[in-house]
Amino acid sequence: MSMELLLGNILLLGLLGAAVVSDLCRHRIPNWLVLLGLALGLTGQVHALGIAGLGSGLLGLLVGFVVFLPFYVLGGMAAGDVKLMAMVGSFLAPTAALWAAACSLMAGGLCALLLVLVRGQLPLTLSRYRLSLMARAYLAPAPDEVAGQPFPYTVAILLGTLLSLFWQPFEHWQLFGH
Repeated sequence: MSMELLLGNILLLGLLGAAVVSDLCRHRIPNWLVLLGLALGLTGQVHALGIAGLGSGLLGLLVGFVVFLPFYVLGGMAAGDVKLMAMVGSFLAPTAALWAAACSLMAGGLCALLLVLVRGQLPLTLSRYRLSLMARAYLAPAPDEVAGQPFPYTVAILLGTLLSLFWQPFEHWQLFGH
């Protein structure tokens, strides 16, 4: 791994770590943190690839944003999570950003399943989903149900991005558009 790639990975994971801490403590991701990450990601892209890197970073940003946007629109995710995934995308080539977003969504699903299992609410959750299917309508979770409580999705974004950086089943999916 080149020094440039290692530095970019450390920077990205450090920014995500700071976002996780903020989300766990304050239930917010500061805009200044996302903007700093966007500037660093795009600057790294330009440093690595010249002006073509700017295009790669902007496309990666767009991919991260577009993949997470429907979850925000449907009410299943906060705006800060969408902006954070766009920031992650700014560090990556577009295909790598898509992979990071997919891994983050999978990590989020696994985290949610683990929460439901740990809190002993699997039968309750499955029952609500079964009733939703039968009624062909969404039945919102009860306030005391784990599915009805806020989830710090930054944890899933960090885990998914980490996984995507080190497990790249396709060639050429690296940081800074390489």
